[in-house]
Amino acid sequence: MKQILYERLIQYILENQDRFYRVAYSYTRHQEDALDVVQSAVCKALEAHESIKNEDAIKTWFYRILMNESLTVLKKRKRLLLSGDGLEQEKLYYEKGYEQDDDLEKELDRLELDVQGIIKLRFFEELSLKEISCITGLNLNTVKTKLYRGLKQLKENIQEADIWVN
Repeated sequence: MKQILYERLIQYILENQDRFYRVAYSYTRHQEDALDVVQSAVCKALEAHESIKNEDAIKTWFYRILMNESLTVLKKRKRLLLSGDGLEQEKLYYEKGYEQDDDLEKELDRLELDVQGIIKLRFFEELSLKEISCITGLNLNTVKTKLYRGLKQLKENIQEADIWVN
């Protein structure tokens, strides 16, 4: 049984590697960091594959690992920037095929990290609210509340930006 789940995990990872990169890139916005996140998530998933309870849990289980790895990279980067050890300003790199609308990206960045994650998983990865609840470890009603509050805030921010432009 465990061997079958392991093979399904490998198959799932191979089939969805582009999606994983897109999620990691949406958090890190750096090619190398996104690749590191995906690689680290795959390694952790393969090492801990025995903790998978059933085949239906593979998707949410792996996304949870991927999101945690993405947040870890962001925290490390924040610590490096705060320490200011004479690091050069990193050049922004834009991956073809993974661009987001700049205005939308800026407004998403203004939201709390957990709300950003919920919106990205819901609309960019097309996951159900129940799957997002499993991935984030939040109650389903909390996910709904954060999603709708975040969408409302996003809409207000975009409308506010439009007023300043016009």
